[in-house]
Amino acid sequence: MASNKAEFEDEDGDEKGSKNSLLSHEGEDYSPDTKYKRSRNLVGFWILGLCNNFSYVVMLSAAHDILNPRNTTASAHQNSNASSLFSNGSANGSSSVVDGLECNPLSTGTVLLADILPTVFVKVTAPFYMKKISYNIRAFVCILFAFASFFMIAYSHVLWISLLGVVCASLSSGLGEITILSFSAHFDKDVVSTWSSGTGAAGLFGALSYAGLISAGMSPRNTVLVMNIVPFLFGLSFWFILEYPSYMRYNGNCQTLYFPIETSSNRGDEDTTKYMSLYEKLVITKSLLKYMIPLFLVYFAEYFINQGLQELIYWKGIWLTPAEQYRWYQVDYQFGVLISRSSVNLFPIKNTCLLAFLQYVNLVVLFFEAYFHYMPSVWIMFAIILFEGLLGGAVYVNSFYRISKEVAPEHREFSMGVASMADSFGIALAGASALPTHNALCSYWRKKQR
Repeated sequence: MASNKAEFEDEDGDEKGSKNSLLSHEGEDYSPDTKYKRSRNLVGFWILGLCNNFSYVVMLSAAHDILNPRNTTASAHQNSNASSLFSNGSANGSSSVVDGLECNPLSTGTVLLADILPTVFVKVTAPFYMKKISYNIRAFVCILFAFASFFMIAYSHVLWISLLGVVCASLSSGLGEITILSFSAHFDKDVVSTWSSGTGAAGLFGALSYAGLISAGMSPRNTVLVMNIVPFLFGLSFWFILEYPSYMRYNGNCQTLYFPIETSSNRGDEDTTKYMSLYEKLVITKSLLKYMIPLFLVYFAEYFINQGLQELIYWKGIWLTPAEQYRWYQVDYQFGVLISRSSVNLFPIKNTCLLAFLQYVNLVVLFFEAYFHYMPSVWIMFAIILFEGLLGGAVYVNSFYRISKEVAPEHREFSMGVASMADSFGIALAGASALPTHNALCSYWRKKQR
């Protein structure tokens, strides 16, 4: 943060500072100093994306274990620390085995709902009041919620405390996404691609670290506690790596990063955001539906697959237990997301509706697999899940990249924030749909067993 002070204290908005603004990045030759600052911002937004989604992904990767204590690996069972994380279990602490199909009393969609509903609430309401809250405060709250989520999950002994920890992770991720996406409107448009790449990396590293560390013998409690380094990295990137535009100044002695809201007549900078009435915001939101609808559809399909079907699709007698298969499905999916979210500068895709359609093909194929169990090999499942991740990540990054390029600069900050509601609504509906689907499939197998 100290590196930004000299620039922020220049009240005249000099040429050096103005080159950091969004508009001055477009179509100009950069000086070496500006190139360096731009590179720092690209790296900074990548780290923010990584850290923001990390806890969210870990909660989904741990969902099967949180709901069923019997599904941990042998090493976790043998470690006494495991009891604090997984002793919560389900309502009766057990699962039912139906004709070879092991059914948790609660679907992993339960954890998904706890992991997404608070995010939905934040995203629905935040674009209409969030600008009154400084970015420093928003970032600090995100970090606090992330720390709280890891500690609650690590030390909980009952299900409701574990789910409360998941809620904290959701609040951190939801507030962080809408904050950083809005924040990105004041930087070079390419920070959207590095942010998206970082969120993809969060998926892979979050799922891989959880599955890998537990498979390596670390207790679930210690695995979660080690991950507390992630919120720390979020703050490091936000306050010390990013080079803010010149019009973001310290407010007197309060040292609070803020955006002047109403007008820019008193500033010698190039901030293009402006005050908008509620009616204007609703009109802009309507114009964003062409980006938001494919985003909603693809996220509903993939999270219905991940939290409604994956736990019911596994092979017995292979080198992975059913619980381990679920964890590595998550790793496989997140690997696909990372690849596609990092590809927008090389392979921009405009027809996101086609990608959403292909995701529903995946959904149908895997629904019938959960119903009939007809696939001959787990490798086919891994291939489909990889493709699922590629599609989901591509729709996400291309939607926000198009917004950053196609929406007027004065509306871009609001648009980036409000469009993020679409994927959260899709995820929430998927979680709600996963619960009855899980129960129906388990009921079907019970009747078949009789």
